[in-house]
Amino acid sequence: MAFADFPEQKLVVELLQRSLERGRLAHAYLFTGHQLGVLESLARTLAKTLNCERPVRRKAGGPAIDCCDECAVCRKIDGQNHADVHWVRPESKSRVITVEQMRELMQEIQLKPGEAEYKLAVIAGADRLNVQAANAFLKTLEEPPPKSILILLTTEPQRILETILSRCLRLNFAGEGAELLAPAQLEWLSGFGELAAVEQKSLLSRYRLLGALLKKLGELKAEIEKVQTARSPLERYDDVDPKLREKWEEELAAAIEAEYRLQRSDLLVAVQWWLRDVWLQTLAVQGGLLNFPQMASAGQVARRLSPGQAMENLRVLERTQKLLGSNVQEALALEVGLLKLNL
Repeated sequence: MAFADFPEQKLVVELLQRSLERGRLAHAYLFTGHQLGVLESLARTLAKTLNCERPVRRKAGGPAIDCCDECAVCRKIDGQNHADVHWVRPESKSRVITVEQMRELMQEIQLKPGEAEYKLAVIAGADRLNVQAANAFLKTLEEPPPKSILILLTTEPQRILETILSRCLRLNFAGEGAELLAPAQLEWLSGFGELAAVEQKSLLSRYRLLGALLKKLGELKAEIEKVQTARSPLERYDDVDPKLREKWEEELAAAIEAEYRLQRSDLLVAVQWWLRDVWLQTLAVQGGLLNFPQMASAGQVARRLSPGQAMENLRVLERTQKLLGSNVQEALALEVGLLKLNL
């Protein structure tokens, strides 16, 4: 993908492109947003733009502001097999970035670029740096070698140490509200709301809601596994050292789990936005404050509830999200949460 393929991020991309034009790139960036996959694509596009063989320029001979997305260098970076673009992701079941991973990355980044003008290091899921890894990374972050750029990606910047945050230029690639939802997500949420709007007098009705949610989560996980597996070097290289293969397998499993947790959280946030509409309508609020004014289901549920009951629903979803952030069994946490909702 090229920067032109991110119209929804136009304002932030233009800011980045102005830095490219002026030759004033920061030595370290923190990309934040709601979807780690999007942040990875943006980091990859910046790496391609800096090293592209046929970059897009505003004027002939001017600085590159976008990549061609087609040359050999762009294809190498997309395939994650470019010698000067390095990626670090959480490993193992604990989903952390270890001090050993960061030391290996720092050794690589200290070397001069071998194939390209710039050397880049991308840390996907920077909020998963453990304390030892973060502290080991600080010196390189303070004094990066020439012609090197460090890009940290996170959907949870609040979990990153302040000493790391203060040394990075932050670019926020997140929108707000319902605009973040893709048409397919809006369609699912509309169906979920209609199901919830049917008067919930029996456990069977509540378990239908749970079934709809679990089915959607299963579809999300299957799609994530498909996408992440296609991106993994395991799909491109058969004859590799067993230790390297084991490392790639661990990275793939960690990437799938991290992306699934993120998308699961986004789905539950969408449900929470709908429940917020229910609460607002118990207060007789209409129009511009609603996330989904086109969904009549929120109003139907609101007519059965008091404002206090509707507010408690928001607290239930918040507690469920916190539980899912621990090692609790997913289906059990969702079941308990949905049974507690006032509908």
